[in-house]
Amino acid sequence: MHPFEDLSVPDDSTGIHWFGQSSFALKHPDGTILQTDPYFPPERPPDQFIHARPPLLESTLRTDLILLTHNHGDHTCVESISRIQTAFPEVACVGAVESVEEIVKAGIPLERATPLVSGESARIGPFAVTAVWAKPPDGVPSDEIAPPDVTHLGFVIDLGHVKVYLSGDPINTFGEHDAMIEPIRQLAPDIGLLTTHPSEGEFPFFDGSAKMADQVGLNTAIPAHYDCFVTRTYDPQDWAGHIRNRGVTPLIIPYNQAVVYAP
Repeated sequence: MHPFEDLSVPDDSTGIHWFGQSSFALKHPDGTILQTDPYFPPERPPDQFIHARPPLLESTLRTDLILLTHNHGDHTCVESISRIQTAFPEVACVGAVESVEEIVKAGIPLERATPLVSGESARIGPFAVTAVWAKPPDGVPSDEIAPPDVTHLGFVIDLGHVKVYLSGDPINTFGEHDAMIEPIRQLAPDIGLLTTHPSEGEFPFFDGSAKMADQVGLNTAIPAHYDCFVTRTYDPQDWAGHIRNRGVTPLIIPYNQAVVYAP
């Protein structure tokens, strides 16, 4: 059994475990566990991966729900999802349409896989999940951002007492576009799990991440999408300074560890 299953979560809180990259687990006070973009390949060449061992052996963590933001290999990892489903056959999967198509082709039962687009919602146990865009399907021509290759979603996860925003991989200029910000702001998330990078142009830079956190109304933000690949990582403390400047509280979870969060 994974230690996260034993984590005590008070009624007004949620447990959050970060496995690196964009792989998180959320634990409801009733014990239900959700994973986001689980990515735990066992083959990890040292020139590609920071850590020689995967942060999770999938069969050790009981999982009730998987959220998939988009069909890229480090976000929709068929082998990890298949191992979770083998160990926990009742696991439900919710995600972008191409992600759902990919895992169904790999053997996940169709009745356990639900595709969503922005504005649609699903309820799995105590989790009410609403999809929002991370990248607009048509791109943003005014910002010279082309249409994405696959559907890119974020999610607002309502646990009843805590609302968690999972950004997925948002466009670099996300915080500049009220049409993308407003649907999230209306859902009133408390805490965000935010993809960022200081220099890559695909995602918000640190200033853009801070503006995004402020605009959607977060109280607390957690950085994501680092400490996995050798060539795609950053110092979260640098990000935290930008977040504080916007009046949002940064929360940095050490690699492969958990916290209990209450709004």
